[in-house]
Amino acid sequence: MSARSKARKRALDVLFASELRREEPVAALERAIAEGEGPTNDYTSVLVRGVAGHQAEIDSLLRGAAQGWSLERMPGVDRNVLRIAVFELLHADEVPDAVAVSEAMNLVKELSTDESPSFVNGVLGTILRNRD
Repeated sequence: MSARSKARKRALDVLFASELRREEPVAALERAIAEGEGPTNDYTSVLVRGVAGHQAEIDSLLRGAAQGWSLERMPGVDRNVLRIAVFELLHADEVPDAVAVSEAMNLVKELSTDESPSFVNGVLGTILRNRD
């Protein structure tokens, strides 16, 4: 697993846990760092801070692209993987679109439901088509 793949997984861990604890993602990240459990890859911080900083925009796009699904109804893993991928698609110019989508697919294949890969792929495909 590449360093960036590990950073994405760790960012997912932080985002998912912050939702469960009803904690702001950046506060969760900073708490983990203060407790010595912080990420070892700076890209994890970039992702968590990026998702948090653009969450209103990202969530609006997800609501529009996830036909028939509210954000609250989505599995938590899918919701946060989508947030990371959309952040990368829109704001991480050094990450090719295909890589952002592929990494999102790998995470949901490993960590979510059997239906999640097709759902996540469809949502990201809609966002990409609408972006262009």
